[in-house]
Amino acid sequence: MSGHSKFANIAHKKAANDAAKGKIFTRLGKEIMVAVKEGGPDVNNNSKLRQVVAKAKASNMPNDTIDRAIKKAASSDMTDYESVTYEGYGPNGTAIIVEALTDNRNRTAADVRHAFDKNGGNMGQTGCVSFMFDQKGIIIIENEDMDEDEITMDALEAGADDIEVEDGVAEIVTAPSDMGAVRDALAEKYTISSAEVSMVPQTMTELTEEGQINAMTKLLDMLEDNDDVQDVYHNWDMPSED
Repeated sequence: MSGHSKFANIAHKKAANDAAKGKIFTRLGKEIMVAVKEGGPDVNNNSKLRQVVAKAKASNMPNDTIDRAIKKAASSDMTDYESVTYEGYGPNGTAIIVEALTDNRNRTAADVRHAFDKNGGNMGQTGCVSFMFDQKGIIIIENEDMDEDEITMDALEAGADDIEVEDGVAEIVTAPSDMGAVRDALAEKYTISSAEVSMVPQTMTELTEEGQINAMTKLLDMLEDNDDVQDVYHNWDMPSED
């Protein structure tokens, strides 16, 4: 599938950036609280919470930190977060989707709009770019010694739709509803680096002018630095760092 390896690179870069800035645990904590609010604190009976907990563990979030977040969410003093999604265009018409968890919609909307406006983009209406993305389950396994044929067979038998293996990284694609089951099956044999339901671009957009590249980079950085923003998806065909 076109854009797979690009998506993996984007996901890895974002995770590394968040971890370096100490924000990824805060974001995961919010996701845990929302999942508990929607389906209760029992991981065994809350599939969304189970998915977020697996994501947190893949990001090396300590078990006691996960437990505290679940207990806080189950208590009456929990902050009331809600999910919001924004869509817009970056330089040269690049498509961007911003997913956030916020306790103040007006603040978050203003901050996201400011990031777009300041960096040559513009925030659009709901649905303006989401049709250019497909929702997919994405599971990443990193192991330089993996056997490509073996992991491909294991992934397909577990129910995956597609798998791409390159340079010791396996990117496994599933239907959103199948992601949890495929992840659990593969986790019995492999160490999962990440597993989540994501928005995958159908086509990629190139930026060739230095000014556009700089503006897009700053726009993504501003969005990802926002404490309310959980995930940023885009269809920029980012240049290789090699």
